[in-house]
Amino acid sequence: MTAYREVRVRTPLALKILPMVSVAAFFCLWEFMVRSGIVPETMLAAPSNVAQLFLLKLTQVDPDGALLQQHAWISIQEAFTGYFLSLAVGIPLGLAMGWFVMAEGLARPVFEIIRPIPPVAWIPLTIFWFGIGLPGKIFIIWLGGLVPCVINAYVGVKMTNPTLIQMARTYGASDWQIFRQLCIPSALPMVFGALQIALACCWTNLVAAELLAADMGLGFMITMGRRLAMPEMVVLGMVMVGFTGAIIGVVIDRVEKKLLAGIRR
Repeated sequence: MTAYREVRVRTPLALKILPMVSVAAFFCLWEFMVRSGIVPETMLAAPSNVAQLFLLKLTQVDPDGALLQQHAWISIQEAFTGYFLSLAVGIPLGLAMGWFVMAEGLARPVFEIIRPIPPVAWIPLTIFWFGIGLPGKIFIIWLGGLVPCVINAYVGVKMTNPTLIQMARTYGASDWQIFRQLCIPSALPMVFGALQIALACCWTNLVAAELLAADMGLGFMITMGRRLAMPEMVVLGMVMVGFTGAIIGVVIDRVEKKLLAGIRR
């Protein structure tokens, strides 16, 4: 029998109903403004038109040459490739910069120069280097996710309790042992926080890269909607970007909670 029972807090009924009412009111107002002519249909598509195009794009490739699910799948593949590369490079680099003086001295000046440059600003050079194919888009996505990974991992190591570090030194622990057994576990909450931030940055920069140079993907679909003067396609692309990103964010959040719970146990 456990010493403590789980305390369950009941959510007020109003907090369950109000979000649904708010969303319904938002879409009703949007539909009314377009249908009544307050906002011209050439400037903004009504939700009903977006829903109609959504059903159409599930089975027809016209007018942009691919199904909706194909666009979404391509974007997810590109985003996750760049995302995992940014985790693989950024987190170890940030951890090393936070503890090892030589790593911080070598890497931090270059990182501080690159950090303020928006990843979108690299797109022209990326086209020169990689063309408009997959490697160029992955590079832009990787740049977007790299910065939060490095910063969070670096700050996480710096937040390690100095008393514990001094105690470990007193008992004869080496720098590598302190880093591996003390600093890394201490930095894990900040590292897991970087997962969500890096995901948002990667997803945003993916759409930006596809808007400028792509032949498939959600960003490409938005661009085609602009070229074909189809506001409903632009809005559908935007909705799919938000919806897909939200689903991925929920999955990452669940994984993060499971891992942190296992670590605490």
